[in-house]
Formats: sequence, structure tokens, C-alpha cells
Amino acid sequence: MNDELNPAQAASTPDMQSASPDMLPVSPDMAPPPDMLQQSLDMIQAGGPVVIILIAMSIIALTIILAKLWQFGSMRLGDTRKTELALRLWRTGRADEALAVAQRSANPAAQVIAIALRGMRRGLPEERIREEAMRHGEVLVESLRGWFRPLEVISSLAPLLGLFGTVQGMIAAFRQMEAAGNAVNPSVLSGGIWVALLTTAVGLAVAIPTVAALNWLERRTERTAHRIDIALSRVFSDELTDSHQEEASYAGHGFRPAVAPGE
Repeated sequence: MNDELNPAQAASTPDMQSASPDMLPVSPDMAPPPDMLQQSLDMIQAGGPVVIILIAMSIIALTIILAKLWQFGSMRLGDTRKTELALRLWRTGRADEALAVAQRSANPAAQVIAIALRGMRRGLPEERIREEAMRHGEVLVESLRGWFRPLEVISSLAPLLGLFGTVQGMIAAFRQMEAAGNAVNPSVLSGGIWVALLTTAVGLAVAIPTVAALNWLERRTERTAHRIDIALSRVFSDELTDSHQEEASYAGHGFRPAVAPGE
């Protein structure tokens, strides 16, 4: 087989070594990725002041949600074991151990139990103890509800602001159509509608997660308030439960079972 090329073939075959990089074929997979930051900036510029306001609202909402998550975690809202243990110790006559367990917990229900037990150790009237414990419980619950109102405002205003931006964009698009007269370019109208719908999309993107987070936070707060009421009522009431089952349930925590006189 003859490896030499005739002059016609040599003329039609480019020298790949001497060819410039611009002349080489580029695969679609080798194309440089789009600049996401630049695209985001372009969308913000297209959306105008409405999108900027919505972005600021999303930052505020995210900051509040993260702060509330940190607060809920520091108060150990999901940890009810020490609260149950303190109540069981109290019902078996071990008030000192019950108070020590309640004071070591940051859970609001445990804190309310600690206040009630301290008042009973001082021999205060039951009504006064209940009043003071309920007052402290209301303060704790109110602290959990803090900053819920800004989240409600953001979740309500974000879709309305998005819709407002859409209406403004549609008005601008149809004014361009009117100015163009008979020489209407469909691309101009479609571009105006795209920009108008952008604000609605951003408004929904801000409102949906804010509403979901707010509902979850409110549910946790309501559950904590209910647990405080139940725990306080259990301090001053006798429960129809088997004491042997209670002893077995908290024996694993390192406390000795209560021994009745004469045993």
C-alpha cells in the first residue's frame, strides 16, 4: 500500500500540526460551562428592583430560620426523658433527686417542673406555685414564638411582590407592542413576558420554603406549650400508674428504687 499522497490529496489535506487551535473541531462536551454567576446577575438585572427586594427578604427569612433552629436546639425541645424522669422521681417521694434532674435539663417543661418543685420545698401555697410556674412557662413559650411575625409577613408579601413585578412587566411588554404598531416582533413580546414572569417565580421561591419552615416552627412551639401544661398538672396530681413499672423504667438511669418504710 502506497503511503505517499498525490499532490491533489496533499493540497486537500490540512496540516494538523500547523493548524491553529481555532481551526480544530470542538466537541459539545468540551465547550466551556456557562457562567452561573453572570446568569444570576443578568436575571437580577432583568427582574429589576422587585427581584432585589425579594432576594433581601429571602436573606432575612433564612437568617431568622437558622436562628430559631439554633434556639430550639439549645433548649432541647425534643428531649423529654429528663422531664419524665423528674416526674417519676417526684411521685415516688424523691423530691431532691427530681429537682436535680429537672434543673440539669434545658427543656422548658423541665424548667417549669424545677420551679414548681422548688416552691413546694419552700412550703409555698399551691396556687402561688402554679401561678409562678405558669408565668415562667409563658415567658419561655413567648421566646420560642419570637420573630414568627416577620416570617409571616415575608411569606405573605413575597408572592404579592412577585405578582406586582409580573404586572409591571406585562404592561411594559404590551406598551412595546403598541409602539411597534403593525411591525410587531414576536421575540420582543416573548422576551417581555419572560422577564415579567421571572418576578413571580422568584416570589414563589421565597414564599414556599418560608411558609413550610414557619408551619414547622409553630407546630414545635405549640407542642412545647402543651407539654409544659401537662407536666405542670402532673406535678400536682396523682396518676393511676403502676409504681413497679415506673421503678423499672427509670432504674436504668442509675437511681436506686425507693424503699418503703419497714422493708
